[in-house]
Amino acid sequence: MGSTSRRRRWASLLGGTVLAVTAGGALACPAGAATNVDFATHCIPPAVAGIPPIDGTTTASIAVDNASPKVGDTVTVTYTVVKPAASNPTAIALPADIMTPTGKVTLGGAQTGDVTVAGPKKNDPVPGNGAFPSFSMTGTFKVTAAGAITLSPGDYNIHTSYILELDTPCTVTNPPAPVSQTVTATDATPVNNRAITLGSASGNAGAGVTVNGSNFTPGATVTLAGRSGDTQTADKATVTAGADGSFSGSLVVNDKTTTGIVAYEGSAWSAGKGAGPAAYVINDTTPVPAGSQKVTTTVKAGTLSMSQAGDSVALSAVDFGKGGASTGALNAVTVKDFRGGPAGWSLTGKVTDFTGPGAKIDAGKLSWTPACATKAGSPSTCQAGSAGTVGSSGATLASTPNGTLTGGEFTANAGLSLDVPAFTPPGSYSGVLTLTLS
Repeated sequence: MGSTSRRRRWASLLGGTVLAVTAGGALACPAGAATNVDFATHCIPPAVAGIPPIDGTTTASIAVDNASPKVGDTVTVTYTVVKPAASNPTAIALPADIMTPTGKVTLGGAQTGDVTVAGPKKNDPVPGNGAFPSFSMTGTFKVTAAGAITLSPGDYNIHTSYILELDTPCTVTNPPAPVSQTVTATDATPVNNRAITLGSASGNAGAGVTVNGSNFTPGATVTLAGRSGDTQTADKATVTAGADGSFSGSLVVNDKTTTGIVAYEGSAWSAGKGAGPAAYVINDTTPVPAGSQKVTTTVKAGTLSMSQAGDSVALSAVDFGKGGASTGALNAVTVKDFRGGPAGWSLTGKVTDFTGPGAKIDAGKLSWTPACATKAGSPSTCQAGSAGTVGSSGATLASTPNGTLTGGEFTANAGLSLDVPAFTPPGSYSGVLTLTLS
């Protein structure tokens, strides 16, 4: 048989194979439960194959690396064809690594559109008349809306590079295909950078104190108010923030129980649109009775500070091909609140992606279980943050609430767990966990 005839025969056989919805090496799916779904598929083989279209059933699933993202987060999607619509229809075995899949995932619900996905040029050898192995394709999308977002398998194409470059497009017969995965997105919490400073930390009853503010909404009406512990007093004034969000105003303070001053936008105090409390006290100007002596001492306010027991953490190793939880413990963090005012504090952490030999593990794979202890005699009581994902957006490790008098000494720590995908390339991966006390 001549060379040209042999090439045509191989091309014909290969075309018949590709139309069967084909193959690829299965990839490790990211964390996130996925549901297998079946849907009718219409595949058109390459014209050179001389074979009519095939209508069959595809079984597929979709996995995500983050099922609870925030608006603005990027979600990685893995579309896996678990069971192709047909097997190799010929008795001719096909070699390894000749097939490259591409496709799309259809979004629905709170966010609509398509996510483009692609897989590597990788497949196991396919015996004659044998079943095709599953293959996976990955892609990403940015979350733009809060709510439940559904993900359904979409159309896909198999490109083969064996003797000839051929394509076999496969479409969903009755789109959209059933939903395989749902993620629930939440609104991202905006960062509140509003801040105030006072011209003085004390004054006589009826005196005015200068309040300077920054990072408020330009042009907003800002209320200045006294606080007695957690309760707002009757002392109030308003100012207007400038074009750069700053202001300078005066508040006359009469309430002798005042412990601090706040500034906020809107009709009532809101931690999301306010700043403070900044510590402020009324001087005791009560006259000394005849024949008496007034004895005074001063307790000096200190600072809010933290220290940590170490600056490195070694997590446990995991096996290539298995992956799973790489665990360890955060070095203990000591918080000292010696300010003596009404304000509590918050200790938060965020982490970078874990980078290694030519690959990375997403920051969203790191979770922690916080714990916090309060030293006896401390006015405040430490509260541990919720167990869950740390990620690049951050999470709370520990905090204390505002109160009439706050302060004390506290120890915070956490158990750490990094969910390592099964086929992450072997090597050492490192990320930086940054703690912020405010």
